[in-house]
Amino acid sequence: MKAGTARAAASDWVMRCASLEEGFMGAYFSGSTVGLSDDAELPASSDIDVVLVSSLEEPPPKPGKFVYRGALIEGTYISWKQLSSVEEVLANYHLAGSFRANTIIADPTGELHKLQAEVSRRFAERMWVRRRCENARQRVEHGLRAIDISAPLHDRVTSWLFPTGVTTHVLLVAALRNPTVRLRYLAVRDVLAEYGRAGLYPELLELLGCAHLTPDRVEHHLDGLARTFDVAAAAAKTPLVFSTDITAAARPIAIDGSRELIRAGFHREAVFWIAATYARCHSILAADAPAELQRKLAPNFEAIVADLGIASADDFLRRAEDVIRFLPRLWEAAEGMMRENPDITGQ
Repeated sequence: MKAGTARAAASDWVMRCASLEEGFMGAYFSGSTVGLSDDAELPASSDIDVVLVSSLEEPPPKPGKFVYRGALIEGTYISWKQLSSVEEVLANYHLAGSFRANTIIADPTGELHKLQAEVSRRFAERMWVRRRCENARQRVEHGLRAIDISAPLHDRVTSWLFPTGVTTHVLLVAALRNPTVRLRYLAVRDVLAEYGRAGLYPELLELLGCAHLTPDRVEHHLDGLARTFDVAAAAAKTPLVFSTDITAAARPIAIDGSRELIRAGFHREAVFWIAATYARCHSILAADAPAELQRKLAPNFEAIVADLGIASADDFLRRAEDVIRFLPRLWEAAEGMMRENPDITGQ
């Protein structure tokens, strides 16, 4: 499917369905596909991210991933309160990038266009780029210091894995690149090479624990994940924030997309999302699957965790401290990239 066709389907869904919801204030495209031209082929391992803006204090639950007119769409709600301050948007590395260009689908009040124009104008100012890098760095440290080693394994993996992965976002934000989710390690690999800092990349992989893994071993873990994914998707009943990521419709992203990376020679870059999806599957199994089935599927999950260098609860804390000690070097690299980036303006 062409990216333009998928966007047209998403826009139609917004106007026919989402716009009828109470508190609807508009919608805009977000995510890694924003930069694709309408004529570009949308990879089967990509969805179209749509953010729905609500005037309600507590917006409805996110629609998540679903298929509409043949397009895989991921819908997310955000409260207008989170967007009402231009400065707060400029300082938030997750929000600001969506307003760098005009990706607005609907704006009945005109407020989104006002916000987009101001954020776009100031997006590359050095002060705001640095603030967004600091925002990402804080997410790393705060997340790693909040790990609960008494939590179930799938929760411990999630609470360690995601903040560790945000190290890539600090650098992507410094380069004015999209802080992509699934492909963050592939993206930062290219950015570091572009800025002459390729030597830092192996350290990021070491912190994740996958630098030593071979393509065959990663594909072995992916095969185990595929089996677990299908069981979890069939068992899922309890609504979780990521539930629609573990469905038949989303399988091409989690499974096929990871296999494409491995076959393209980027097996280590596939590990982050394989591990993240494994943890999410086991969160679903813990909520909705019989204990016997959970025990049957646990060894494969435990195997990838062990391959990432984590054998005990205390290892999570040790690995978190490794990342925290690395943050000054990470920040030095980000500062250097901001100085060298010709698109960043101001002092």
